[in-house]
Amino acid sequence: MRMTPRKPLAIEACGLVKAFGAVRAVDGLDLLVPVGGVFALLGPNGAGKTTMIRIFTTLTRPDASIVRVLGHDVMTEPHAVRSGICLTGQFATVDPSLTGTENLVLRARLLGLGRRAARSRAAELLNVFGLADAAMRPVRTYSGGMQRRLDIAVSLVVRPALLFLDEPTTGLDQPSRGQVWGTVRWLAAQGTTVLLTTQYLDEADRLSDRIVVIDHGRVVAEGMPGELRSAVGPGATIAPPEFTERGRDAVRRRKMLRNPPTMRPYRADLGRS
Repeated sequence: MRMTPRKPLAIEACGLVKAFGAVRAVDGLDLLVPVGGVFALLGPNGAGKTTMIRIFTTLTRPDASIVRVLGHDVMTEPHAVRSGICLTGQFATVDPSLTGTENLVLRARLLGLGRRAARSRAAELLNVFGLADAAMRPVRTYSGGMQRRLDIAVSLVVRPALLFLDEPTTGLDQPSRGQVWGTVRWLAAQGTTVLLTTQYLDEADRLSDRIVVIDHGRVVAEGMPGELRSAVGPGATIAPPEFTERGRDAVRRRKMLRNPPTMRPYRADLGRS
């Protein structure tokens, strides 16, 4: 029988553990992220998503695990890992006093591009991300969505094989979130593997090819968006609380607030004996 070759892995983690004092932020987690497409880590605040990202990007050392990123061990080959990845964190890293062009040229020059090549790459990225008209404006005058797109563009001055986006739309309004979603789809279409962390249900559902739901540093559900929707019933959205004991009471409370029980009005029949 001919064996089907396994798809190459962008990330491989086995028994991942990271504790801060008595708190286990990541608790024996196993994760396989294939090359290509968008992979989402979905969970509430404090689930361990950002800690995992920091381990995968060599910013934090795991307490126990075998972790390989793009085939390289994060503990013994950190420089090889860093050469193939980029990270866009939860907060913008661009300089608000510089223009969009100046931010991109600065990053390109720091990464070793010549002056002409740096300006050419900056112009290309500004055009791709729909920021060409604002190229010469200080970033502090950009909207939240524009700043986030510029932040992602800065991460792509040298195109990585694997891009980490840690809650890229936190704090943005719906139109700005839509702009960032378009950017993520474009990146995936260009062949970049994207690992996205989010606490937004619709974001994971719309963008990702596969979702891992995390709570208390553990995987509580995994599958394609349609599979997870089926697990919680027809027409449901993917929601980490539906998969965790801790969240069930909160879900019931929210349902009661949206649909309070019908109360009969009280009427005092005064004057009757």
